[in-house]
Amino acid sequence: MTTATRQDDPTASVSPPLHGLRVLDLATLFAGPLAATMLGDFGAEVVKVEHPTRPDPSRGHGPAKDGVGLWWKILGRNKRTITLDLGAPAGRDVLLRLAADADVIVENFRPGTLERWGLGWAELSAVNPRLVLARVTGFGQFGPYSHRPGFGTLAEAMSGFAAMTGEPDGPPTLPPFGLADSIAALATAYAVMTALSGRTATGRGQVVDLAIIEPILTVLGPQPLWYDQLGYVQPRTGNRSRNNAPRNTYRTADGCWLAVSTSAQSVAERVMRLVGREELIDEPWFGTGSGRAEHADVLDEAVGGWIALRSRDDAIAAFEKAEAAIAPVHDIRDVMSDPQYRALGTVTEVPDPELGPIRMQNVLFRLSETPGSIRWAGRPHGADTEAVLTELGLSAPEIAVLREEGVL
Repeated sequence: MTTATRQDDPTASVSPPLHGLRVLDLATLFAGPLAATMLGDFGAEVVKVEHPTRPDPSRGHGPAKDGVGLWWKILGRNKRTITLDLGAPAGRDVLLRLAADADVIVENFRPGTLERWGLGWAELSAVNPRLVLARVTGFGQFGPYSHRPGFGTLAEAMSGFAAMTGEPDGPPTLPPFGLADSIAALATAYAVMTALSGRTATGRGQVVDLAIIEPILTVLGPQPLWYDQLGYVQPRTGNRSRNNAPRNTYRTADGCWLAVSTSAQSVAERVMRLVGREELIDEPWFGTGSGRAEHADVLDEAVGGWIALRSRDDAIAAFEKAEAAIAPVHDIRDVMSDPQYRALGTVTEVPDPELGPIRMQNVLFRLSETPGSIRWAGRPHGADTEAVLTELGLSAPEIAVLREEGVL
């Protein structure tokens, strides 16, 4: 079993690369909080700020064990948790004190909400000119949709992702997980680090305006350029690609599914030789990915027929010997036992005082000198309120008054 450190390395005693970076996570649900998690995984000190009676809804998303939400254990890892009513004047004052000593704030309220509370950029930058404020919303801080409620599902629809996902004769298809939010989280973490690098040069912080509808459009590739120059709109093609073939999932003799990709011409040729259809390589259309895609029926029949006569393990072994690209279609049970994931330590075990040892995805990547780590899983609502506010300089009587007033 792997440990919670990304890799076993003598440098594990070295301070992680974001050690000393202070982050306030004011966001809820997925994109903003996940970006803060990614910063925390590499050493940032992240304080999760939640409403006293309305915690981050991710605590209640998906399955729970013994009343403990499991999704939160991942999303809340490496974060200290406090409660604070930002809409109350006393809560505003505490947040400004926290902001004065922070490097980054991540928030995802609708545009204008922080300003209504007296916590807009003017107030925050006044107490801390070096602060980076990451504003993660569905549609951005301006424009005709900016005040609409926005979620990743809407981004998956508006970006064109759903329109070109699914079978040709089927409806547009949405992913069964937070795809747009996760892509936006990666983009937000990148944007924050870019802004912090800019601060090194200017000495000043700045605002990051990230709309969840934008990063997913970037990862969809050259769709805007194709339409601009050719008027081309990519249709739904199921598992097939309009850019190369064979590219599909194929069922084996023992009832498993395998995915084959031939993005490179040399790989496509190897696959045809492997399945005994070398004559197809000499066809004039075989020399380009788009040409092969136009003849996907022929290629799918060749590859699918060959795989259908073999077991999963035999087909994979033959493809590997031929240096052709193939992979099993895993569900999560397969992921947890896959030897490559095990070798990489992709899923790691984390001790948790509420649930005992739990397994979750490890940090995103390996650094040879300053690795990231999971120091703890998501903590209970408000677990660190007293400790954080005491460190901020509030006395026990002051904290008690704030509790009595419902601010904490």
